[in-house]
Amino acid sequence: MSASTTEIGLSTVATDRSPANVAQRDLSFDSLRGIAILMVIGIHSLHQPLDAAWATAVDAMLRPAVPLFLFASGYLSARTRRIPILKRLRAVLIPYAIAFVAAYLYMAINNPEMDHRPWVALARFCLGYVLVYYYVPVYIGCTLVLWLIFRLCERTSQEAERKLAIVLALAILPGLLAGSYLDPLLSRLGASNSLIEEARLRDLPFWFAFMSLGVLTGLLHAERPLTAMVPLLAACTLTAYAIYAAVRIASLGDAAAYDSIALFVYAALLCLMFLAAPLRNTLLGFVGSGSYFIYLWHILAIMWLRDQAVWQHTNGALASVATFAAAAVTTIAALAVIRSALPARAAQWLGA
Repeated sequence: MSASTTEIGLSTVATDRSPANVAQRDLSFDSLRGIAILMVIGIHSLHQPLDAAWATAVDAMLRPAVPLFLFASGYLSARTRRIPILKRLRAVLIPYAIAFVAAYLYMAINNPEMDHRPWVALARFCLGYVLVYYYVPVYIGCTLVLWLIFRLCERTSQEAERKLAIVLALAILPGLLAGSYLDPLLSRLGASNSLIEEARLRDLPFWFAFMSLGVLTGLLHAERPLTAMVPLLAACTLTAYAIYAAVRIASLGDAAAYDSIALFVYAALLCLMFLAAPLRNTLLGFVGSGSYFIYLWHILAIMWLRDQAVWQHTNGALASVATFAAAAVTTIAALAVIRSALPARAAQWLGA
């Protein structure tokens, strides 16, 4: 039996669970995804609001989670130089649609005044405007852009290779510009703070910069490994984190949690650091291989805990740690059960 996988950024969904297919997986990238999805759970588990310096510092440390996923997706796409776009869309949208229905019902139960007009529900689905599902339209948008770039820069000559590298390098610049000027523009146009925050969450040019960086690194890394640069990358990454955290804590300039220049520098260096010194851990690999399932369902456990009145009045640090543990253990255990109990196709429909 032949083995095939569908790479969807958050997770590589296996269409064949045979031992041969498992052996073909890249444990280092599954481990990277495992770390990234635990970072996602950590961000969402932090006791809100972030009114203490330690909480902001922890949040800042965890923010490269989405960049790590996009970087990994770009790097792996560079290996094959092809994107089976319809297969990827199916692998993303079917699990998302199922999770969206569950999240929508949860929100409706807890908010009797929720707007259920069809066009509002459709907008919520298309924009990922339910709980924390904004990554889904971001990933789809980035993948479509990368697919188009690959089509325009067919791999037929050395000149096409250079053209692709130039296009991807230039694609990073609009991301940095959008991250710098999107919120001032929206503010000048009179947009509310909540609308500005939602727009920055979906700042597609900024997020695509990480996918571009991943592809560029994938094109160059085979010839120029980064292993010798681990000490330098580690020092630069720590420095960049310190700057990003200080900017956030002190509200210096653009202190946004999402699409700021400070975040880009820190997250980009962390991506390169993980590539230069890859982790290969079986448990993290298992978590990473099911990261899309964990992403879609962990937030329901977190929201349920947050809705408990007693939980909200406990110590912030203790509540954050307990929430993280409960959400992580619950969703990882559910992943293991679903993979062992359900047919492969049904597990794929759930993102597992």
